[in-house]
Amino acid sequence: MGTADGVHQWKNVIQGSGSDQVHSWMLVTSQTLGTVWRIAKGSVMLAASCLVAALCYFRRMHCDFGHWLKWWIGYLQRKFKRNLSVEAEVDLLSYCAREWKGETPRAKLMRKAYEELFWRHHIKCVRLVKRDNYDALRSVLFQIFSQGLSFPSWMKEKDIVKLPEKLLFSQGCNWIQQYSFGPEKYTGSNVFGKLRKCVELLKTQWTEFSGIKDYYKRGSMCNILFSDVLLEYKLYEALKFIMLYQVTEVYEQMKTNKVIPSLFQLLFSRETSSDPLSFMMNHLNSVGDTCGLEQIDMFILGYSLEIKMKVFRLFKFNSRDFEVCYPDLPPREWPEISLLTENDRHYHVPIF
Repeated sequence: MGTADGVHQWKNVIQGSGSDQVHSWMLVTSQTLGTVWRIAKGSVMLAASCLVAALCYFRRMHCDFGHWLKWWIGYLQRKFKRNLSVEAEVDLLSYCAREWKGETPRAKLMRKAYEELFWRHHIKCVRLVKRDNYDALRSVLFQIFSQGLSFPSWMKEKDIVKLPEKLLFSQGCNWIQQYSFGPEKYTGSNVFGKLRKCVELLKTQWTEFSGIKDYYKRGSMCNILFSDVLLEYKLYEALKFIMLYQVTEVYEQMKTNKVIPSLFQLLFSRETSSDPLSFMMNHLNSVGDTCGLEQIDMFILGYSLEIKMKVFRLFKFNSRDFEVCYPDLPPREWPEISLLTENDRHYHVPIF
């Protein structure tokens, strides 16, 4: 009896001990799993938070980069557009509709004038020219270069680079020292060197453009040249000097009683341009500074460059002065260019 009770008690002890071990093992396992779960859950949440933060960061960075890129592109476009003095082609009637809205008499007149250019003269587009006091010279020179026109006949016979010195030493025109380069005023004895550089640049550029047979290549080179302000102004001053040289030459002919073109008779009949000096001081020196070319200057420019300039004066629509030529009776062999103006002050380039 005693032995049986002891065995039974021993079994109970062993069973109790095993149950405690199982319980302890389950508890440890549960705690371990709980710890692992908490660590894994924390890691997952941390990773998710980092991923969300990274996505937000890259999204913001993408937006900032997009805004920066958009600003930079706009800046470059504005800068290029500002520097390009002869803009790309735009549709003629679209430009008219944008610029001449409303029902004022002038707006109605301009719309009719542009419609006349489109339907009757077959002008489809226009290249807008930068509005300043050089724009008439710019419009003319752009077309000479873009069309690849050759030198005037008299320029082929003379070295135009030597013309500034020729005026001084051969014809005694020491007053040329008072020539003004646009906004620049009196330059003294340095004027000959500056004029020579300007005329030399004109000769070089004109020779280069006239030698290019490919139309699109000339257009590409024009876009480059007419984006360089400093080079442009030198070319325009060279054109002004060419005009002055021709006025001086014709004036010398007039003094020897030779027959001169009627446009020069008109020029010398004015008190403000009775001789080359007064023409330079009262008119030419102001071109590029406070004013552009006047009508009589356009005649002289056409005569000097031996080109026929057909000008559509839109504000003169429905009158005989709507379409004029400078000079008015040019020789047939002279090449022709076209301009359009809304006010005789600013000129643009029509595209047929």
